[in-house]
Amino acid sequence: MLSQTFLPDDAATARFGAQLATSVKPGDIVSLEGDLGAGKTAMARAMLRALAEDPALEVPSPTFAIIQPYDTPIGPVLHADLYRLADASEADELGLLDDPKAIVLVEWAERAPQVAEAVRLIVHLDIPPGGEGRNVRLTWRDQFK
Repeated sequence: MLSQTFLPDDAATARFGAQLATSVKPGDIVSLEGDLGAGKTAMARAMLRALAEDPALEVPSPTFAIIQPYDTPIGPVLHADLYRLADASEADELGLLDDPKAIVLVEWAERAPQVAEAVRLIVHLDIPPGGEGRNVRLTWRDQFK
């Protein structure tokens, strides 16, 4: 299933991410895709705050840490950024696919094919011509529903 939405500003992105968080469940792997600066971390931040039921939750970018774990009322959530991986095999050491009860929000999943293959939901973000807002396209992989 595919759906597309235009988000005019950061507040709309936060609302969309919070709503999207209600659609994921333990065990889901969510790939956040798009160019640098497209809003992947902003979307993850909104989803994490909703999943944690804490609108003020500090959600740093995992660019340098590579993975940030969170405890939420529905279970563990991992936020990962695979951009800096030197080799796809490094993703196995992170344990992203080890906990079948964890929700995994992963930026740059395509850098580790084993992670990309496990994805249930793809959230693709891009900045439209003119540079205002962002487009978000959701692709649900039915085989993982």
